[in-house]
Amino acid sequence: PAPGTGNGSAPGLEARPDGPASSLCPGPHFLLPDTNLLLHQIDILEDPVIKNVIVLQTVLQEVRNRSAPVYKRIRDVIQNPEKHFYSFTNEHHRETYIEQKRGETSNDRNDRAIRVAVKWYNEHLKKVEDEEKIQVVFLTNDRTNKEKALEEGITAYTCEEYIKSLTANPELVDRLACVSDEGKEIEGGKIIFPEHIPLSKLQQGIKSGIYLQGTYRASRENYLEATVWVHGDAEENKEIIVQGLKHLNRAIHEDIVAVELLSKDQWVAPSSVVLQDDGQNEEDIENEEEKENILKTSVNKDMLRPTGRVVGIIKRNWRPYCGMLSKSQIKEARRHLFTPADRRIPRIRIETRQADTLEGQRIIVAIDGWPRNSRYPNGHFVKNLGSAGDKETETEVLLLEHDVPHQAFSQAVLSFLPKMPWSITEEDMKHREDLRHLNVCSVDPPGCTDIDDALHCREIGNGNLEVGVHIADVSHFIRPGNALDEESVKRGTTVYLCEKRIDMVPELLSSNLCSLRSNVDRLAFSCIWEMNHKAEILKTRFTKSIINSKASLTYAEAQMRIDSAAMNDDITTSLRGLNKLAKILKKRRIDNGALTLASPEVRFHMDSETHDPIDLQTKELKETNSMVEEFMLLANISVAQKIYDEFPEFALLRKHPAPPPSNYDILVKAAKSKNLEIKTDSAKALAESLDKAESPTFPYLNTLLRILATRCMMQAVYFCSGMDNDFHHYGLASPIYTHFTSPIRRYADIIVHRLLAVAIGADSTYPELTDKHKLAEMCKNLNYRHKMAQYAQRASVAFHTQLFFKTKGVVNEDAYILFVRKNAIVVLIPRYGLEGTVFFEEKDKPTPKLEYNSEVPSLTVEDTTLCVFDKVKVNIMLDDSNIQHQKMRMVLVEPKILGNDMPASLSAEASSKDEPEKKKKK
Repeated sequence: PAPGTGNGSAPGLEARPDGPASSLCPGPHFLLPDTNLLLHQIDILEDPVIKNVIVLQTVLQEVRNRSAPVYKRIRDVIQNPEKHFYSFTNEHHRETYIEQKRGETSNDRNDRAIRVAVKWYNEHLKKVEDEEKIQVVFLTNDRTNKEKALEEGITAYTCEEYIKSLTANPELVDRLACVSDEGKEIEGGKIIFPEHIPLSKLQQGIKSGIYLQGTYRASRENYLEATVWVHGDAEENKEIIVQGLKHLNRAIHEDIVAVELLSKDQWVAPSSVVLQDDGQNEEDIENEEEKENILKTSVNKDMLRPTGRVVGIIKRNWRPYCGMLSKSQIKEARRHLFTPADRRIPRIRIETRQADTLEGQRIIVAIDGWPRNSRYPNGHFVKNLGSAGDKETETEVLLLEHDVPHQAFSQAVLSFLPKMPWSITEEDMKHREDLRHLNVCSVDPPGCTDIDDALHCREIGNGNLEVGVHIADVSHFIRPGNALDEESVKRGTTVYLCEKRIDMVPELLSSNLCSLRSNVDRLAFSCIWEMNHKAEILKTRFTKSIINSKASLTYAEAQMRIDSAAMNDDITTSLRGLNKLAKILKKRRIDNGALTLASPEVRFHMDSETHDPIDLQTKELKETNSMVEEFMLLANISVAQKIYDEFPEFALLRKHPAPPPSNYDILVKAAKSKNLEIKTDSAKALAESLDKAESPTFPYLNTLLRILATRCMMQAVYFCSGMDNDFHHYGLASPIYTHFTSPIRRYADIIVHRLLAVAIGADSTYPELTDKHKLAEMCKNLNYRHKMAQYAQRASVAFHTQLFFKTKGVVNEDAYILFVRKNAIVVLIPRYGLEGTVFFEEKDKPTPKLEYNSEVPSLTVEDTTLCVFDKVKVNIMLDDSNIQHQKMRMVLVEPKILGNDMPASLSAEASSKDEPEKKKKK
């Protein structure tokens, strides 16, 4: 029987292909790729030009086993009706199924199955009553497979032959992945790298302990150095240093690699030199060797660390990279180097005919392979994002580089949204209390449309107070396991950039049905306490509810109401009650040892026409900010306790580990230099000594100490209670904590809502909710997404800061020294909340005499000593000499350094400095 038509099944007799014109096969035809072609050339297949492709089940299964990302991409293409991609279940079709022969490898069997299917198809399509013969063209880059196909009378081409035959679409050639037959090197060129040991041998070696397996982390500061984080529980040799081109042996950031430890006499120390790869010339290997010698400076024995070399790759973790083309100097050249935006990724060699149009553009490139005799990996052009420096383009780059999912929500996802006009039905009222009579209000930043939370407070008959926190009932709309749920968990969090919000859930929910706006009925999940006037909790209850908020206020408006003697309406009275209780709660929390740490957050005022930043203001916090925060913390703690009591094995909680004591060294030394003592044996001791660390002559000192203390902290993380036994939240000094109050913008809260709903009998459970291994996996993804969102936010502030200074010329500002390095100082400029590094060594300039003292934290430049916390004056300007890595450049103006008229330059990748790796080690 003819297989049915329609996407997702094979084309039947009535499907007529109308693809691009090919000079090799002018008639109508379908393409049928083999597995390797699909794996390597997915960028080509995704191109809108390529249509009418048959994907065999044999091929899909192999792709699924070999690459999850490519499998997902090909599934998406098959589902796109405009592409006319069909999958054919050849393994279940009587006339195309084949048995494996004796002595035939499964690989050869699959190749034969593919050829059988192509042959069958060509016979099948002959039945079409049509003047033009429709044929199936087999695409393979495997030489033997192609030869066999041609012998069997099948029309077969390599991907390159076919793509080059599409004369109307020359741009497609650039998207070809350059895959030579495995192992074949580029023409000529001397061998630079040692061979990679094959996987089977690596696995034996890892078992027997000759090699160690770990994640390869390239250095941002030095392209000739990397660390490998060894997997497993080994306490010693957790982190192995790898130095020098040959030892790095073509590993790329985030790959899973096998390393061999070197003998102790070959161990090295982490280098303190900053080395960027600026070589344009491939053949310049001598230059590399010279640079490698710079690394081998003499160091004392204590500095040496376990050192190894990469012997093989266990798993490549390549992704498409954003960056810019460095056009070859040679006229008419087709080979060019691409420089990724991420400094940890090596340059990539690509072939393109459109170098002239791509210059100055941000582009995406994928890596195809890295032969032993090539200084750089080979890759191919994927797509052009737009002009560098352009706001839209740079935002796109920033989202891609931080792996933030930001495509528009698909139809499949949107199909699970409630149909409008929406209203609350009888069914919705089951298991729900009607709280519309309460004087509930919300307090948020100005312009907030995703309102997660609302509050109320009223006196009850017995003289006590009833206080309620009402949270948007997002889990009512997002049901477990459907496409909307899967998309939300993948995103994990809403990402807030300077002028753009990438929602975790579609706007209909985030800004409308789940947003607790005023004067509309909304579904909520309420946490209600009975308290006495000392803010002691007497009773707690949780219920799904329906509320009608009486006012959506900004922090400033709420503050005005509380302070205004003329106002005595219900909402204002409620706010005053809440504010009074919040002050007591906060004092109690701080007495328990919770930390209040400063962060110089900056907001931009945007020009309403051009959306360019005009002015910066440092966020000021009002009492009402703190009021909302106290009740959110209280609700989170109450819910955490409830879901843990109910589900000790699979509650989703959040913990904040105490930092290892060595993290505090820098803070303690810095305080000591100002004759202040900071105690760090507990959070309470730290909080109290920070409160005492005041200097009457230097009021800003306390803020600086708090900023420094923030830098010593660990990241807070989500975890599953059944997989961990340390629940403590260090910063909040709470024995247990979770996230319940922001389900519109954090997926963790949705899971917590589901657990709480099951605990109070308001909703049913489902298998994944009570599977602690699944939950632990999910926590891992959520932690990753939150971390990336944070870095994306910082990068966005950095970019907007650059836009702001672009028009300003040179700006002179007060700054304070936060850290001293061997050849630089890191300063903070309070007015802009901006941080940057002033360097005292520059290319092609005489270096001043530098003396570094790590005990005091100080750096003496010529005869001027600079200490941590010193107030200095700097000039700030934008250095856009490198369009890809624009940076704020800072120059020390005061104190004047003798014999130093040269500008000390800075590479502040302004405020995007706290990178993941550094955080742990600081």
